[in-house]
Amino acid sequence: MKKIVNVGNIECGADKLFLIAGPCVVEDEKTMMDTAEFLVGLSQKLDLPLIYKSSFQKDNRSSADFYTGPGMEKGLAMLQKIKEQFNVALITDIHYPDQIAAAAEVVDIIQIPAYLVMQTTLVVEAAKTGKVINLKHGQFLAPENMIKPVRKVEQTGNFNIMVTERGYTFGYNDLIVDPRSFYHLRTTGYPVIFDVTHSIRKYGIPSSDPAGGSREFIPTLARAGVAAGIDGLFLEVHPDPSRALCDAASQMCIADVTEFLKPLIEIHNIEVKYRPKF
Repeated sequence: MKKIVNVGNIECGADKLFLIAGPCVVEDEKTMMDTAEFLVGLSQKLDLPLIYKSSFQKDNRSSADFYTGPGMEKGLAMLQKIKEQFNVALITDIHYPDQIAAAAEVVDIIQIPAYLVMQTTLVVEAAKTGKVINLKHGQFLAPENMIKPVRKVEQTGNFNIMVTERGYTFGYNDLIVDPRSFYHLRTTGYPVIFDVTHSIRKYGIPSSDPAGGSREFIPTLARAGVAAGIDGLFLEVHPDPSRALCDAASQMCIADVTEFLKPLIEIHNIEVKYRPKF
């Protein structure tokens, strides 16, 4: 039986599709607020529960010269302001154990980045907060082995867990999304999310380069994931992706998101009628 994970008033893993969305990394206040205002309005219009996402730090950049975010203090302050103004649930990722306590004071979900999902201390200490933990599927990890970080969280007594697919590298620069992964992640018993915008990144190419992502594949991959039975969709979005300070080649423009989501909601509503029980 799959567990329902409550995030505020959102029942993640129930029959309604939910959305995790926001800019890749915290930028200037106008960008953050404009994106939040748009997404909250979209959530109401489409009756699609929303969790706002942005990172205060992106520590896995391919060059030390690239923007990594405003830092923990300023980034969390911006997320707190968004939470207060728009009454929206928040998710952000952490990279080091000393970031956990501060993040837990602000956000509803602590995310473990894909590169770090097997780091025991990071996972266990985050889980001890009792917050919902989103475990991103490591690009290097077979999907059936995601049960290992899941068990680490469970061993702390925390069963508020979600797992997110975001593609595999196989050691090469392309990311591959194998639909069998959705099946394996569902067997963990927890809600499954599909991070579709990260799945189209081209590793080895700076994300500021238009060649660093293949946006043309986003609709196909998203529809496949929803049809395969995901519970939530993860999108990084921006008012002007070409000017984004991180993942400019893969973030979606907010102007395109509404029409992109409409067929996905319809596909999801069909899928849940015939969803197998695990």
